[in-house]
Amino acid sequence: MNSKNTAIIVLADGTVFHGKSCGVVGTTTGEIAFNTGMTGYQEIFSDPSYYGQIITMANAHIGNYGTNSEEIESDQCKIRGLVVKKFAHHFSRYSETESLQDYLVKGNVVGIKDVDTRALISYIRENGAQNAIISSEETDVEKLKSKLKDVPSMKGMELASKVSTKKSYEIGDGEHRVALIDYGVKKNIIRCLENRNCKIKVFPFDVSFDEITNWDPDGIMLSNGPGDPEPLKKSIDTVSKLVETGIPIFGICLGHQILCISQGLSTEKMHNGHRGINHPVKNLITNRCEVTSQNHGFVVRKSDLENNNKVDLTHLHLNDDTVAGVSLKNKKAFSVQYHPESSPGPNDSRYLFDQFVENIASHKLEIVKS
Repeated sequence: MNSKNTAIIVLADGTVFHGKSCGVVGTTTGEIAFNTGMTGYQEIFSDPSYYGQIITMANAHIGNYGTNSEEIESDQCKIRGLVVKKFAHHFSRYSETESLQDYLVKGNVVGIKDVDTRALISYIRENGAQNAIISSEETDVEKLKSKLKDVPSMKGMELASKVSTKKSYEIGDGEHRVALIDYGVKKNIIRCLENRNCKIKVFPFDVSFDEITNWDPDGIMLSNGPGDPEPLKKSIDTVSKLVETGIPIFGICLGHQILCISQGLSTEKMHNGHRGINHPVKNLITNRCEVTSQNHGFVVRKSDLENNNKVDLTHLHLNDDTVAGVSLKNKKAFSVQYHPESSPGPNDSRYLFDQFVENIASHKLEIVKS
């Protein structure tokens, strides 16, 4: 059994890293991934898109500015586990703040600190994302390997149901009625819509076509979320029907993937995904580039776009030429693989919310004229 403060992380291929415990004492499993962001750790840890994952932070110092109740993207920590180099138990900040340690304990998150995260991230980059187990209560590697064998792959895993709202609710009182399908929505998406004169009704991930249309929305938002999009058959079918109504649609991350699958495209699991706040994306329509916040392990298969007469490629990731955004031909529907609401990250892509609202306004005008 474990001696005080010792912790261990074991990867699915048997690779072992040692460190010390942070967060709660215990054992946790999940797919290991890394985030290259230099700031915004609290927003990252509370992002529902990270559900089911162990996150390794590339920044060497984590926790140094504590946590704040106004800087969360959901009701609690969503990550399955945390791996860091330097973990700050004490913090320097003047606003109403608590320590990251207290925040992780409240979220029941098992963490490991004092790990050589540069070596670990380099290893993931070379060998790809895989399952891992962290324990601060058991250090027998063979026992941990045995437990890890029972952990399912992220490929084929439906996780939206774990983080979506159970009941519909409304926010705001603006003139544009936006139906938001919650696959694991970040709070800042809702804020961005509310700031643009929208009244938002948030629906569960498995909402039916009739439930959406009976509310008579002016626009439809497909949110971000965790897991593999392809198992979400009901959601894909609902979105396919919503596209045919002509109501303007905007999809982000998992919502982008669902929109694309509804139009005959497919997705694939990436080698190690995109997670960070400095990813370069080119808008192929304006020929301008933007620095983006990203968090995804699946991507729309680019080769599928070549023979698809429904979808146009609009945005391209400049690091690896993967699909970063699309629009539907002859429809006011578009989506991006990244996070224009940021939080954390730059605001370069906030114009997409303006574009969505402009689509709503023009669609309403068309209805009046007809």
